[in-house]
Amino acid sequence: MAVIPEVAAPDRKVAFNQKVLWTVITLLIFLVLSQVPLYGIMSSDSSDPLYWMRVILASNRGTLMEFGITPIITSGMIMQLLAGANLIAVDYSLREDRALFSGAQKLFAMLITFGSATVAVITGQYGDPKNLGPGICLLLIIQLSVAGVIVILLDEMLQKGYGLGSGINLFIATNICEDIVWKSLSPLTVNNGRGPEFEGAIIAFFHLL
Repeated sequence: MAVIPEVAAPDRKVAFNQKVLWTVITLLIFLVLSQVPLYGIMSSDSSDPLYWMRVILASNRGTLMEFGITPIITSGMIMQLLAGANLIAVDYSLREDRALFSGAQKLFAMLITFGSATVAVITGQYGDPKNLGPGICLLLIIQLSVAGVIVILLDEMLQKGYGLGSGINLFIATNICEDIVWKSLSPLTVNNGRGPEFEGAIIAFFHLL
């Protein structure tokens, strides 16, 4: 577990204003990752089977946050299932066992991120791999994997007491708020056959008055 990146636990109590600062920094990083498009994709305009789940998964298609918190949730559920079924022995009263369990869960999340990125690229989610070329395919996998590791570490940082609340809850809430604000105030226009209409509901309401 020594090779796995880890956020060190604070050696003293973190002040409230510092927790707020780290929480804001975490949110800014998450929002930036949610808006930066993947470099090298040919197309992401095909139907999205996860469209209705992306809000609760804190993911954004075609960006560095393609997988959102999915690897963290999946690894956590599987590890808890294995522990609950006594397939792995974990004594939560022992600090060593807790650290080992947390490290295994983090490693599993990283493997899920890398595996999901590889499958997404190979199956042509961002374009035909033959047209993309091996270099772009590798670059896409690296982008998705690094972004996934960043999210895992941000969640770990908040859980260890540097911020307010859980990273998973924070990312979901941020994604929902972002979606609500954008769908309410978006200045982009769409054409539904009745002329241009604003995408934002509030702007469209006043425009149609």
